[in-house]
Amino acid sequence: MLNEFSRSALLFGEDGMEKLKNARVAVFGVGGVGGYVVEALARSGVGTLDIIDDDKVCLTNINRQIIATRKTVGKYKVDVMKERILDINPKAVVNTYQCFFMPDNAADFPFDQYDYVVDAIDTVTAKIELVMQAQKAGTKIICSMGAGNKMNPAMFEVTDVYKTSVCPLAKVMRKELKARGVKKLKVVYSKEPALKPKEDMASSCKTGCICPPGAERKCTNRRSIPGSNAFVPATVGLIIASEVVKDIIGYEA
Repeated sequence: MLNEFSRSALLFGEDGMEKLKNARVAVFGVGGVGGYVVEALARSGVGTLDIIDDDKVCLTNINRQIIATRKTVGKYKVDVMKERILDINPKAVVNTYQCFFMPDNAADFPFDQYDYVVDAIDTVTAKIELVMQAQKAGTKIICSMGAGNKMNPAMFEVTDVYKTSVCPLAKVMRKELKARGVKKLKVVYSKEPALKPKEDMASSCKTGCICPPGAERKCTNRRSIPGSNAFVPATVGLIIASEVVKDIIGYEA
């Protein structure tokens, strides 16, 4: 019988679709990258999704975040994302965590129950903790490296963190993970040198913050605010989702 995943079944097979249905994937961060990861996983038939983010949709998110529209500005991202997932697949189980992941709340997450962990956050301390928790639990993980200030989506690739170059975030991750004895880590990154954002105070969150009331982590707290666009974060998110799906169904080219 035809259903919303029939076209996927033509590629993944019924066995693959069953594996996706029974899978539980945690996506940490549902912004520009993570939102597209969740979207693709939901449309691929992943049965259980844990989504973690403490932020609210901001007007400045509209240029790149799939859940950001005029109607969703001011709403918590995990709430908007959950509603979207269930509109796609009403049978999905969606666990939401309205919080910012850090080492001090890592125990709140059942890493040993996840089939896959997706790191789509941009704080080094949190990223390292995610890797260590996943490794401890024996759970697969894939991490997004720097996507801000990039213009060429064709330059992103999947590799091991120790094979990366150019990307400053990947460099920090290599150093920190090596010191902790981590032997390998699947990442998505780009060798494209980051562009320097244009200094335009009219477009700067530093001087014209419009974060929704109640937002805990405002852009003004950052040392610098990266520029972004509609196509780079989306590309990274879809690449990550494809890796997760292929690994879950056991696809080999």
